[in-house]
Amino acid sequence: MSEQNTLAHLQTVTESLESGATMQIRYLLNGALPAQDVARLLESSPPKERKLLWELIDDKNEGEVLQYLSEDIGAQFMKDMNTEQLVAVSEHFESDDLADLLQHLPETVVTEVLASMSTQDRMRVEALLSYPEDSAGGLMNTDTITIRPNITVDIVFRYLRRHTELPDMTDNLLVVSRSDRLLGILPLTKLLVADTDETIRDIMETDCTIIDANTPVNEVAQLFEKMDLVSAPVIDSESKKLLGRITIDDVVDVIRDEAEHSMLSMAGLDDDEDTFSPIFKTTKRRAVWLGINLVTAFIASYVIGLFQNTLDQVVALAILMPIVASMGGIAGSQVLTLVIRGIALNQIGATNTRWLLNRELIVGLINGILWATVIAALTALWFDNLMIAYIIAGAIIINLLFAATTGTLLPILLKKLGIDPALAGSVILTTVTDVVGFLSFLGLATIFLL
Repeated sequence: MSEQNTLAHLQTVTESLESGATMQIRYLLNGALPAQDVARLLESSPPKERKLLWELIDDKNEGEVLQYLSEDIGAQFMKDMNTEQLVAVSEHFESDDLADLLQHLPETVVTEVLASMSTQDRMRVEALLSYPEDSAGGLMNTDTITIRPNITVDIVFRYLRRHTELPDMTDNLLVVSRSDRLLGILPLTKLLVADTDETIRDIMETDCTIIDANTPVNEVAQLFEKMDLVSAPVIDSESKKLLGRITIDDVVDVIRDEAEHSMLSMAGLDDDEDTFSPIFKTTKRRAVWLGINLVTAFIASYVIGLFQNTLDQVVALAILMPIVASMGGIAGSQVLTLVIRGIALNQIGATNTRWLLNRELIVGLINGILWATVIAALTALWFDNLMIAYIIAGAIIINLLFAATTGTLLPILLKKLGIDPALAGSVILTTVTDVVGFLSFLGLATIFLL
């Protein structure tokens, strides 16, 4: 459903709710629209309307809709369900999606849901829950088709025909030993053109991409992009046993989540930030970062206060002061964003950090000289004072050089300290460029004007 259609359906639903025409809404939610579109309608609705819409969805359709909702919103609905309802909706989920949702529920509820599942399904979900959510083991799906290397192609065809359908995104069959050690893969394209008398050992591929269960999901995404994979087997690092596989649809979710994480973190928001989350919840999340920003603002104000006598005597400095801080902030943000992206793509390491820093310092110096000249000329025309023009030019160059240094080294340092650069980098960078900008501008003014 396009964004335009989503808004159109949302308008229809809103008008129907206001007029009390619930039959029309129930028709839309239980058949007229696919489950994916129903999920988007729920995510696009404020909390009160969202709850009403959820109540109008038939029990048999809840599980299908839940699998397309964001984890945060899906978990909110699941928390209100009893064990029987949770078991019923879990039948619609792939094991990896179910494991993701269960991680957001109380432990007692998770235990009850697992206890009510079949032994095979429970073992699959428990295997996924044993790995961190942001690892290949937490991302993988245990629904795979495995074959032995000593059988013939004809036997494989007969085995496949016994299935009513193959798992989604099946492009390879996984070849394993009797102890479930991964030996290789057999692409379906190769299987279809093989002689029926050939053995799997003769046609399977052993030089294939294999992912360790403990691999971080961002590295998995990069591997899929680099190798153009549709799926890849996941193994235990010690036993080399096959655990499951990761498919491209899950990797797309990872890429989307990482993009949202970077964007929201730059504003100090959580990954699961709901556009229509309740007022108190939204206020609490944002208040923390507003408080942190207040502390940094007081630091910058303190620096300004140190030069109160200078400002009292030269009023023009107060007018020009924001320009210096703003130029440094913009320049630093450009570098910070670039470096955070490089870190996320594993492009930045000890071997190229020095080159990158030198590059940014040279760029900062060139831009500093260029814009310092422009700003100095405008300042001289505005206030008819060459000394102030020289002072602001010097401050601009100093601040842009500090911005380049901080923007390059700060995210690398935060990463080494185990702190998310996207979350903390912008706050620290803003403080540095404000403080250095005010200090350099007012410091130079104090030296040369008083």
